[in-house]
Amino acid sequence: MTIRVVIADDQSMIRAGLRLVAETAPGIEVVGEAADGVQALSVVRRLRPDVLLLDIAMPRLDGLGTARRLLGDPRPPKIVMLTTFGTDGNLQASLRAGVNGFLLKSSPPEQLVEAVRVAAAGDALIDPAVTTRVIASFAAHPEPSAPPELATLTQRELDVLHLLALGLSNPEIARELGIGDATIRTHVTRVLQKLGLRDRIQAVVFAYEAGVVRPGRRRKGPPR
Repeated sequence: MTIRVVIADDQSMIRAGLRLVAETAPGIEVVGEAADGVQALSVVRRLRPDVLLLDIAMPRLDGLGTARRLLGDPRPPKIVMLTTFGTDGNLQASLRAGVNGFLLKSSPPEQLVEAVRVAAAGDALIDPAVTTRVIASFAAHPEPSAPPELATLTQRELDVLHLLALGLSNPEIARELGIGDATIRTHVTRVLQKLGLRDRIQAVVFAYEAGVVRPGRRRKGPPR
């Protein structure tokens, strides 16, 4: 089944580069482009793509506003936000809005293709480099109190949540903890279910807001 993609970015060269990368991958078709948020709303609602690659900083309507409006539609696309280190002031808000991924424009081509495939499958991907921006943005906040939901997690599940928040993939978490990939998938599913979260992106936001991970600390369990 072909994954249908729309690209929204105000720079034509960026759009051309993203199209070239996406369409060289088997099973991905770019069906439309948009140069700003208002145009993106029209193109997406007309073409109904599976995935929208959406620049966070655009004229007329920025990526955050575009994402919020589209995610309120009955059949929204999966949204992967594109950013640079200079334009991610809305990072936290975009994550909370429910986007399916965050990717740096400087990411290698294979990571872009992976993000499209992961989003289309209903999962979420956050670039590890973007995770460092999450850490920095939460650094300015006071030490949070642990929400009661954390008490429902086992120590192993807390370890998995911590590593999820650091941007590690399932195989990387498995290597870190010395257990199998299938077991990690089970732990991730249980963490999301117990905390009432939809995907890995929401788990990252929850972990930082709950204080499971704080800047400058490798591992921090919740106070009990």
